[in-house]
Amino acid sequence: MTAPTTLSDTLDEYEFLDADDRYRLLIDLGRALEPMPDPLKTDATLVRGCSAAVWVYPTRRDDGRLHFLADSNAAITKGIIALVLLTVQDRTPAEISAADIEGALAPFDLRNQLSSNRTQGIPNMIALIRATADRYGAEG
Repeated sequence: MTAPTTLSDTLDEYEFLDADDRYRLLIDLGRALEPMPDPLKTDATLVRGCSAAVWVYPTRRDDGRLHFLADSNAAITKGIIALVLLTVQDRTPAEISAADIEGALAPFDLRNQLSSNRTQGIPNMIALIRATADRYGAEG
């Protein structure tokens, strides 16, 4: 199975899967993430409040769009951050700040699909991405 590359393609596939296959899809999304070099996995890039370790590192493209590298030490959590990144990857800081990330993720119903300790960090992942976009947006 190849991981879908857009949020809508991912949702189309996700809706037809049973619970076990949904886990596999999330794991595949995580595996498909661009590798994050270990030196970038620092306290500064660590997302607070997640049951697993999650790192998110922003880079700014020449056109001003933000590209995020991310990783986790847990396969499902890595898939969740990959899903979150599908909503914001390679967009401008203003687009990310204005994006309804929670709304985009709502159809996946992650709170009912996954255990609460797996989903408790999602708001923190989103908050870190928004704060990053706001910071880059303020820089111009």
